[in-house]
Amino acid sequence: MSTGNTHVHSQGHGHADHAHHFDNAEHEYVSSKEGVWLFMTTEILMFGGLFVAYILFKNLYPEVFHTGGKLLDWKLGGLNTIVLLTSSLTMALSIHFVQKSQNSKAIACLWITLLCAGIFMVVKYFEYSHKIHMGTLPNKFFHLHEELPAEIGEAPKNLALFFGLYFVMTGLHGIHVLVGMGLIYWMIVRTKRGDFHPKKFTALEGVGLYWHLVDLIWIYLFPLLYLVS
Repeated sequence: MSTGNTHVHSQGHGHADHAHHFDNAEHEYVSSKEGVWLFMTTEILMFGGLFVAYILFKNLYPEVFHTGGKLLDWKLGGLNTIVLLTSSLTMALSIHFVQKSQNSKAIACLWITLLCAGIFMVVKYFEYSHKIHMGTLPNKFFHLHEELPAEIGEAPKNLALFFGLYFVMTGLHGIHVLVGMGLIYWMIVRTKRGDFHPKKFTALEGVGLYWHLVDLIWIYLFPLLYLVS
């Protein structure tokens, strides 16, 4: 994807399309993409460690994960999956519209992406509230005081282990969603003021890559936690 080397900002501010510490726009584009991919690699390594822990403990205590999965609402998890998939589509469309010089449509797509992220967090709030009310916070806070469904029967001894992973993995993912919401809003502001156009949209594309990673991680979390039973 070519960004051009000497293009001047289309809004007439007289600034070149690259920061002063880069040789040209192409240098800035390549360096920025490499930085984003390096950052995403560290994110994959971090969540990868949690996925490895999940696999190990699931093999050791399969009945714990079977019971824990039954105590999660797969419908809420499925709703959040649809919401995030929709947000990834609108995020990609926002980049497409900037490339077509249709910034107003790009802004609309970014607002929809931000709205979807908000819906995800609201659903997660209600889900967390219910789990906390049940007494499923991990470690010393784990005190189940809500009668389990008849088909589940008695809670396994190490059930707190499952919910420890659940809160850590989904909580860390939720933090990434909140960070993404801040970045998306920043993209809305920059798009409104004309910072992006067909030959300059590196920052928007970088945020898009980050948001797709957030979506991809949830695609793994949903079946591993909600459909494990």
